[in-house]
Amino acid sequence: MESSWLPESFRLDHKRVRAPYVRLAGVKETPRGDRIEKYDLRLAQPNQEALDTGSLHTLEHLLATYLRGHLEGVVDVSPMGCRTGFYLVVLGEPGPEKVLEAFRASLEQVAQHAGAIPGASELECGNYRDHNPEGARAWAQRVLAQGLRVQETVEISG
Repeated sequence: MESSWLPESFRLDHKRVRAPYVRLAGVKETPRGDRIEKYDLRLAQPNQEALDTGSLHTLEHLLATYLRGHLEGVVDVSPMGCRTGFYLVVLGEPGPEKVLEAFRASLEQVAQHAGAIPGASELECGNYRDHNPEGARAWAQRVLAQGLRVQETVEISG
């Protein structure tokens, strides 16, 4: 299969990146000239660990809420199928440093979150029983303690 057809994440050398990090994973321009940036918000080291589904699901709800308060133009926050982090899609050009600061501030809010999880009722959520607020807080605390950084894209060579 032609490598240009592969998703960007399939060309990333997962053995050479070091989590936790923020990475600019792609840029698209719409026909009207709007810029869309996609970010890799990685919490767990690929192929060494993964978030449990409940923690990942709760983090998805909380980050989708909190990131919008720190960053303009958030289109989507989606968990990675490998359960090591999230994709963030943003309209505009915030840049990795600004996304890193928004991610850090959002994780600080997750680490302190008490009470109901936004959008986690049977009416609002397709799997409302699968949440782990304690696990989400623990992952946020862990990432903050380890320290976030901007990761450059490291493509698979040869």
